Amino acid sequence: MKKMSLRLALGATAMALLITSGPAAAQQKFTTIGTGGVTGVYYAAGGAICRLMNKDRAKHGIRCSVESTGGSVFNINAIRAGELDFGVAQSDWQFHAANGTKVFEKDGKFPELRAVFSIHPEPFTVLARKEANIGKFEDFKGKRFNIGNPGSGTRASMEELLSAMGWTTASFGLASELKADEQGAALCDNKIDGFFYGVGHPSAAIQDPITTCGAKLVPLTGPAVDKLVKGAPYYAKVDIPGGIYAGHPNPTPTYGVLATLVASTKVSDAVVYELVKVVFENFEDFKKLHPAFAHLDPKSMVKNGNSAPLHPGAVKYYKEKGWL
Repeated sequence: MKKMSLRLALGATAMALLITSGPAAAQQKFTTIGTGGVTGVYYAAGGAICRLMNKDRAKHGIRCSVESTGGSVFNINAIRAGELDFGVAQSDWQFHAANGTKVFEKDGKFPELRAVFSIHPEPFTVLARKEANIGKFEDFKGKRFNIGNPGSGTRASMEELLSAMGWTTASFGLASELKADEQGAALCDNKIDGFFYGVGHPSAAIQDPITTCGAKLVPLTGPAVDKLVKGAPYYAKVDIPGGIYAGHPNPTPTYGVLATLVASTKVSDAVVYELVKVVFENFEDFKKLHPAFAHLDPKSMVKNGNSAPLHPGAVKYYKEKGWL
């Protein structure tokens, strides 16, 4: 009993020392990145960054840890509350947090939010049944198409695209509302002719119907896409890389959002500088840590998808490299 009491006392003392040392002292040595589910690309991105940070810990003295979270909105809210230093978030949610719109309307603008860099694209991906003979998105008019389940980001983005095209759900012969994990099987079972899905690549949800029934990627281009990308800073034109899916040797042009790394002004310039430096000075190693990173370009990562101001620590490094 005495030993346990002593341990508890020592634990309390250690906690008191940590508290009295203040967040600034802790921040110099420890930093945490919020990501998403452990099977997702966000978790892989955070893990890749921390792996590189910890590899050089002897030089900068910062220990990096990655945390699996609920994703973009959770990460931004946790950064705002001071519970996370960094977080991965979709570029559209970065925009809405900075501007106090959508789910962030209640709490208002987050003026301390800072962009660090964008990471991999999350393209809006259109897949068609092989026998449907679809060459472009407009060919789906009158066909059976999955527009996404209500409440999903995919569905909201689909509705924005239809509006920009002057279409409605009635433009399809059938507008189904299947969930993402249901649409591939429905395509191969000839229940739908195509679907729209926002996802990072490579993706099993795209790979499976391509392998199983010869489904085809469809380009997503034209005046409506041009209008959306021009009108919303969180959209960017991207390619689904060629060669990652059978029968698709060439890139497929489309548009979408980007995964981005964000922080706040509470994180010191020195910590952000070291994180950015270690990623870009080990960039080839970083790209090998997940297939979705294979086609990343540093200059694009600095300029695309970042609607919040860049963190000063990141700006310092980018200016040294001549990227800004």
